[in-house]
Amino acid sequence: MAIQFLKKASKTPETETSTAQEVAHAMLTRIEREGEAAVREYAEKLDHWTGEIVMSEAAIAAIIQTVPAEVKRDIDFAVKQVHDFAVAQRKSIQDFSTQLHPGVTAGQKVMPVNVVGCYAPAGRYAHIASAYMTVATAKAAGVKNIIACSSPFRGGGIHPYVLYAFKAAGADVIMTLGGVQAIASLAFGLFTGKPADVVVGPGNKFVAEAKRALFGKVGIDVFAGPSEIAIIADETADPNIVASDLVGQAEHGHESPAWLFTTSAVLAKQVMELVPQMINTLPPIAKDAASCAWRDYGEVILCDSKDEMVSISDRYASEHLEVHAQELDWWLEHLTCYGSLFLGEETTVAFGDKTSGPNHVLPTKGAARYSGGLSVHKFMKTLTWQTMTRAASKEMALVTARISRLEGMEAHARTADDRLAKYFPGEQYDLGVPVEL
Repeated sequence: MAIQFLKKASKTPETETSTAQEVAHAMLTRIEREGEAAVREYAEKLDHWTGEIVMSEAAIAAIIQTVPAEVKRDIDFAVKQVHDFAVAQRKSIQDFSTQLHPGVTAGQKVMPVNVVGCYAPAGRYAHIASAYMTVATAKAAGVKNIIACSSPFRGGGIHPYVLYAFKAAGADVIMTLGGVQAIASLAFGLFTGKPADVVVGPGNKFVAEAKRALFGKVGIDVFAGPSEIAIIADETADPNIVASDLVGQAEHGHESPAWLFTTSAVLAKQVMELVPQMINTLPPIAKDAASCAWRDYGEVILCDSKDEMVSISDRYASEHLEVHAQELDWWLEHLTCYGSLFLGEETTVAFGDKTSGPNHVLPTKGAARYSGGLSVHKFMKTLTWQTMTRAASKEMALVTARISRLEGMEAHARTADDRLAKYFPGEQYDLGVPVEL
């Protein structure tokens, strides 16, 4: 049978995009034109911040002293998890050289970019994890200049715990800036004189659109939207755990989709009853966000088989995908489109968001069909090189000259001709016939 929507979303993540694009583009244009003065004005207008943008080491140290020892221990644990996973990723790509043809040697050199900008938002919540997810990964890649930004938190400077997370993870410069003005400052090198090669980190829809607009001028992690969760569940799943995990991600914000794909009508009914009950027990800020997200973006889809759940899941290409079902290895083998996969009840998106190790900056809005999340590879450049003997150069030149002339690219062909003339004077070759285009 065809899939059945037991609950269907009334909105999509694209619903609110156009306004954010207009605002972000206008701000970026002005900041590029007016520089630091425009950034300071936006910081005061939008975040009520008139203090120093670049934090001094003394100011950082003074604030870090206020962070409780037990908080530092937890952050240090999470930083190590993220850093160690990123180091393992780094080891998975290596320099190499290979002989492609007698006398022709080519190779790969992997090296980090020079400057990375890392952003951690601080609006509804203090995003401690976002601070170390980005910085620790860049550090593991070997980036020499890591510039970190976070918004003033509720009228003050950077949240002390976010600040400690930046520093513990290895940030070289920390700036008190939020929103579009932070992304622009990182990209243009304002206040530091070091334009970022890559800008990473989650944020609201305005931050996402700023990064989209700047892509090309700088590299970015992903085209990000509101956080998403999808759960695949069969009749063996625990409805309380499934409902809890859906609510756990819906609290991210008013526009955060939460989707359940299941072959069990009984489970679906139970989860649909439990989710509103769980939302009603949340603190006010989280309750407001989760209730709107579930009302407008939540979906429950009843499927006929495992294969049907795989098909619908790959179509949605969720940022986070949990599997609460039997035969976990089967799901790992067959699922292809997700930002990060959580197999079995014992793990959950919250573990990935905070402490387990793989990065939590992940593709949304279907981008997991063609892209993965933030990893050490985002900060690495895979550069190629080649060298060859004169004998090998002869063979390459002959084929290059003929193909170039077939394409009508005479100047390309002559670079091959000139080497043949220099290295092998007096010899005659079939160099192709110039074509007229």
